[in-house]
Amino acid sequence: MKTLFFSLFLTFNFLYFSTLSGQNPDPYPPTPSPDRIVLSWVADPGHTQAVSWRTSTDVERAWGEITLADASPDFPNRIDTVVAETRLLQTDLNTAHYHSVNFTGLDPGKMYMYRVGNGIQYSEWFQFKTADKKSQGFSFLYFGDAQNDLKSMWSRAIRQGYSTAPNIDFMLHAGDLINRPTRDNEWGEWFYAGGWIFGMKASIATPGNHEYYSEGDQYLLANHWKPSFAFPENGPEGHEETVYFLDYQNTRFISLNTPMAKSSPASLEAQKAWLDATLRENPNKWTIVTLHHPIYSTAGTRDNPEIREAFQPLFEQYHVDLVLQGHDHTYGRGFNKQYGSGFKDRGPVYVVSVSGPKMYTLNFDPWLDYTASNTQLYQIISVKDNQLVYDAYTVTGDRYDGFILKKQKNGNNRFLDTAPYGQEERIEIPAVYRSRMSPEDIQLYRKKFQTYKDRKK
Repeated sequence: MKTLFFSLFLTFNFLYFSTLSGQNPDPYPPTPSPDRIVLSWVADPGHTQAVSWRTSTDVERAWGEITLADASPDFPNRIDTVVAETRLLQTDLNTAHYHSVNFTGLDPGKMYMYRVGNGIQYSEWFQFKTADKKSQGFSFLYFGDAQNDLKSMWSRAIRQGYSTAPNIDFMLHAGDLINRPTRDNEWGEWFYAGGWIFGMKASIATPGNHEYYSEGDQYLLANHWKPSFAFPENGPEGHEETVYFLDYQNTRFISLNTPMAKSSPASLEAQKAWLDATLRENPNKWTIVTLHHPIYSTAGTRDNPEIREAFQPLFEQYHVDLVLQGHDHTYGRGFNKQYGSGFKDRGPVYVVSVSGPKMYTLNFDPWLDYTASNTQLYQIISVKDNQLVYDAYTVTGDRYDGFILKKQKNGNNRFLDTAPYGQEERIEIPAVYRSRMSPEDIQLYRKKFQTYKDRKK
């Protein structure tokens, strides 16, 4: 008992004096045991599966083991081993090894089990299912910005999302996974919030402006991005693993890097040319694009004209079905602003959403058909044959919005609004903004909302 008391005393004193001296202890230190395990893809989801993880630098060589899943705990003798690529990453708090493997030669529509380790320290056995080539239909979770208070508050978004739809095939993150890209503790919180879900369900992610930082005259992608994930490298040169496409069954998913597009005219032009070719040569029935900065904003006076002018004409020319975005910390969905909210049967549908607790105020612009403020959400999207079903939920598990797209023979979509009938839209002003607003400001905000409601009648 005395030994335990003395150990606790020393720990308390270390934490106390570290805080006083400004030296924060590492809340998520790397160890020889694998952590930050996350599934993603670099190639065909029907035949491959990538996995990335972290260890302390004590682990110099690591690998993944995989076999077809079986209900028996007596695993088959045939377990394939794939040696990992390992890279060193020094952060503000620690130095760690990041490992990744790409399992190949898998059979479509099959469940596999895998673990990662080094022969001494292993993860638990995880399970995943490869994409089915027969287009049996699939579903995924879409998250807008996580960004802040990841452990304490974004955790309920991803966990409630998984609880609502445990049979999803993967997750899509529309940028700003974290707030400060060079802070390892924030990446630790993001992985803590998702926990073992990341090891079971693959992630597709596009970078937001908070995945970038400035160093002198350079605008740099977070050092954590490439070691933490394994994404396709089929984008334009210099945009590997941030601009890419991935075909899942009958749907092409496209990630665009809007932080770089906004900071560099050369990047914008390179992405525009690549997008044109990628859409033109797309053999799939459905096309979904994710980018961080919205084509049309939902918040305040924000606007991204260079992004809109470069990409939107291509979205419409090639019949993109759905554009999933973040950045504005509010919720909104609608159509091409030029045509107003009545433009429902050509598309694409533009969506902005937020899953973390940082909130802005709404602008009620004419493109919007449905909106929300001060509300954490997640979205479940299902695709099967000629139908795409979209449902938005609050983090308390209540269905908030929805629509269905039905693909017509001419390539256009028939749009069906399935938002809960008679539901009042959530337009509460976040407390941090309300404290700065005068009564006249609040009255103007409510007047804009009434104009928005009248427009929809």
